[in-house]
Amino acid sequence: MSVYYHKFEVRWSDIDANRHLGNSTYVDYCSQTRMAFLNKNKIGLTQLNRWGVGPVMLHERYSFFKEIYADQTVFVGLEVAAMSEDGMIYQFVHKFYLPDGTHCATAEATGVWIDMMLRKTTTPPEDILLVMNEYKSENVQTISREYLKTLPFRPENIDVSLLENFK
Repeated sequence: MSVYYHKFEVRWSDIDANRHLGNSTYVDYCSQTRMAFLNKNKIGLTQLNRWGVGPVMLHERYSFFKEIYADQTVFVGLEVAAMSEDGMIYQFVHKFYLPDGTHCATAEATGVWIDMMLRKTTTPPEDILLVMNEYKSENVQTISREYLKTLPFRPENIDVSLLENFK
């Protein structure tokens, strides 16, 4: 089991009106941590393009414990908390830490690998599976397509006429 950490220097533009790290910045930091993780493990955009696969996030949720301010350093961890047997579905847990080890927030991100041409879920190449297995948490769970049905939101289309007054 390994945990990957990515370091951020909190910029002025990362702060919201309450003078702490903005909600959208947490999303950006998690996304950048995932891409840095992939790059570090030789699964960057060039390799993903060669394989014709890409990671897609389906659901993210956050819990916040302590504020993070401008000019602070923050470390965002990444570990694989859950994965389907074939690796097509995955879940990362990101933990935000200050340099003194203070745990400020946790994020959970569930995603799938897709075939970039077909735009459908696919099993990732063995190289990706090897890296994902290296970063599994101690309590990693096995999940399946059935797990995706338990995510809290489902698509709910509406009648387009409801939007007419807002065009």
